[in-house]
Amino acid sequence: MTLKAIESMKQVDIRHVDKRDLVDLNSVHIDDTAPVAERIGDFVKQIRNPYCFRIGDVAVKVNYQKDGPSFQQNIEDLLRTM
Repeated sequence: MTLKAIESMKQVDIRHVDKRDLVDLNSVHIDDTAPVAERIGDFVKQIRNPYCFRIGDVAVKVNYQKDGPSFQQNIEDLLRTM
């Protein structure tokens, strides 16, 4: 995944997204016995855009604070709790 692709994912405007085109987080299945790096890769592959997805019928747009935890730290925390 390129930096350009990641920036493009960040820029998605949730107000103009068709919810039917978003991946439902409930459909993502992660092997919790796999190493964290592999789980992250699998998550991103399945969710397609970790900044914009769906949970049930609700579209979700995720933003990260510049001073807060990194994207990778947030994803690792999410995968540890799934």
